[in-house]
Amino acid sequence: MDSKIIERTEYLKMLINRKNNGLIKIITGIRRCGKSFLLDPIFKNYLLASGTPEDHIIKLSLDDINNEQYLDAHALNEYILSQIVDNDNYYILLDEIQMVPNFELVLNGLLYKRNLDIYVTGSNSRFLSSDIITEFRGRGDQIRIYPLSFKEFLGAFNGDKYSAWNEYLTYGGMPLILNQQTEEQKSKYLKDLFELTYKKDIVERNNISKDDIFDSLIDMLASSVGSLTNPQKLYNAYISNGIKNISKNTLYSYIDYLLDSFLIEKAQRYDIKGKTYITTPQKYYFADIGLRNARLNFRQIEENHLMENIIYNELLKRGFNVDVGVVEIRNNNENKQLEIDFVCNLGNKRYYIQSVLELSTRDKTVQEERPFMNIHDNFKKILIVKGDFKPWYTEEGILVLSLFDFLLNENSLEF
Repeated sequence: MDSKIIERTEYLKMLINRKNNGLIKIITGIRRCGKSFLLDPIFKNYLLASGTPEDHIIKLSLDDINNEQYLDAHALNEYILSQIVDNDNYYILLDEIQMVPNFELVLNGLLYKRNLDIYVTGSNSRFLSSDIITEFRGRGDQIRIYPLSFKEFLGAFNGDKYSAWNEYLTYGGMPLILNQQTEEQKSKYLKDLFELTYKKDIVERNNISKDDIFDSLIDMLASSVGSLTNPQKLYNAYISNGIKNISKNTLYSYIDYLLDSFLIEKAQRYDIKGKTYITTPQKYYFADIGLRNARLNFRQIEENHLMENIIYNELLKRGFNVDVGVVEIRNNNENKQLEIDFVCNLGNKRYYIQSVLELSTRDKTVQEERPFMNIHDNFKKILIVKGDFKPWYTEEGILVLSLFDFLLNENSLEF
């Protein structure tokens, strides 16, 4: 594959819409997903093209040896202030800000300068912690960046969408995966990234001593994407295998560490009729399918589960709050729970979505529709099915949408 710049247009729009809003723009997301590239060159080039003078863009890469002197908070603060020579707007772009001890004090101080607009990224687990916004006392505005969507991946892939899907399903959407030429290179890149970057960060930051337990927990979560699980179930699995030097609280903590690093995401269960959340069990999905597959040595490539994970990630990227739906029905004098893969909310919009690998018979269609038939509201109900076909509606009024339509057309849910 030839190297190609991926513009990340949607994220650029997010930054543009937040210009000069008086808040620190904090670009977060899993490491190596393209945060630094979004800041420079993409956003910097936009500023220049929009007429911002280059000397009014103060850009520092704090992991660059040439900028080592600015790893002191006072030196960094003095340098930035020395570059401000008039009352025009200045744009402060600080990459790898976590390299500077007490960087929060520097940034909070700069906020008092009304002609400064501040953008920062960071790439270690401390900065990527989900509670980073609190470091800025409510004056931070988080922009969450994800690995390449399938649409972005396809735009840089030398091949058709069917070949791209097979590649994406196996190796995922970390941007640099597109620079790896062979299967061996792709596999090694993802395995090294998981072990030497993500896992190493989490272990060091949280002083994890039970490395073998942490390793096996990651493997269990990777093996169960799309399946319901919880720490109690995982704990029981350890006990049944004779591993007793573990507690449920430790498993809760380890899962929280993975969530904080954005390596995995948790989808809660929502009782649609009762309009309440069900605390446990939940589903866990990986931020990038390629990393998940690499963790399992590419042994478990079950397309139905991975397709569900990819749909989940795409919904998050589009800004939806996503839960797992539960509908309780009465069947032969017994209560039975039916599952809906995703309940998606954004503002006053809601969609109920099922991920379906194939829909070849009427019986299969009826089976997939069944949970929808027990929801008594007027929100749209959708089956996303692998394939390439025009959208159509079932006899029950359920939208059947091609996976490719969904992934490649942001407005596809409105068909």
